[in-house]
Amino acid sequence: MLIPFLIACASCSPATVQAPVAEAPPPPAAADLFIGQLADLCGMRFEGKLVSSDDVDADMASQRLEMHVRDCSPQEVRIPFKVGEDKSRTWIVTRTADGVRLKHDHRHADGVEDELSQYGGDTASAGTAERQEFPADAFSRSLFETKGNPASVANVWAIELTEMVFAYELKRPQRFFRVEFDLTKPIGGAGEN
Repeated sequence: MLIPFLIACASCSPATVQAPVAEAPPPPAAADLFIGQLADLCGMRFEGKLVSSDDVDADMASQRLEMHVRDCSPQEVRIPFKVGEDKSRTWIVTRTADGVRLKHDHRHADGVEDELSQYGGDTASAGTAERQEFPADAFSRSLFETKGNPASVANVWAIELTEMVFAYELKRPQRFFRVEFDLTKPIGGAGEN
C-alpha cells in the first residue's frame, strides 16, 4: 500500500521549505568608514597650505602648517594642528552613537586649557566616508556668546578626507577658512608635534 502512495505523490509538488537566509550585515555607516580612514593615517604627519583667502588669515598663510594624526582608537582620533611654532590646537574627532563629533582642544604652552576650548559640534546628517560637517553645538554657541564671539554661533566646520587630501574647513556668513594637507607626502617621522 505504501508504494502506490509514494508513486502517486511523486508528482505532488513538494512543500516549499526554505532554509533561513542569513541576512547580510548592514553596510558600514559613513561615520565608521570616515573614522577608519582617519585611523589609517595614525602616526603620520603632513604639511598643509591655506587655500582660502580671508584677510584675517594672512598671518597664518605665511606660517608652516602641519597636522599629526595620533592617539587613535576605533572611537576617537586626535590631530594636533601646528601653525608655525604654535602647538596650541588639537582637533578631536570622535565616533558617537549617531554620527561623528568634532571638538577643538586649545592649550597654552604650559598645557593649561584655554578658556576658549572644547567647542565644535556633532554631525547633523549621515555625511559620507569622505566628508563630515559639524554645526556648532549648544555648548559652543553658549561659549561663543559668553566670550564675545557672537558671529561664531553660526559656525559649521567640515573635514574632508580623500586618498590625496585631508581638508579642514570653517564656514559661516562672511567667513570661510580652509586648509588642505597633501596625504601623498607624509613628512618626518612619527615624533612629537
